[in-house]
Amino acid sequence: MNEYKMPERDERTTAVENASLSFGYKLISFAILLDVMYRSLRLQESCWDLLGIVIGAGLAVTVYQSRYRIITRGWIRAAVLTAAAAAAVGAVLALVMLGR
Repeated sequence: MNEYKMPERDERTTAVENASLSFGYKLISFAILLDVMYRSLRLQESCWDLLGIVIGAGLAVTVYQSRYRIITRGWIRAAVLTAAAAAAVGAVLALVMLGR
């Protein structure tokens, strides 16, 4: 009988693995961000350590992608616009909180 043996690794395996790791990273990052929001808004706790984990992980991914030159102009534009929007929202929230 001819028994078919699956190859150990191929392009499909690598693509599926990368997609699953990407999904896991996003899930963990957003779960930590939600935890930070809950702790700061509901429990009045400072969560800079958890926020540092999210920022550090994002920075590590960005540095790795930059090293292998896969970052496009569109990606850079989206990152700059996101940072500007986050700074604007943060400034408005800070002014609202100081006004209380």
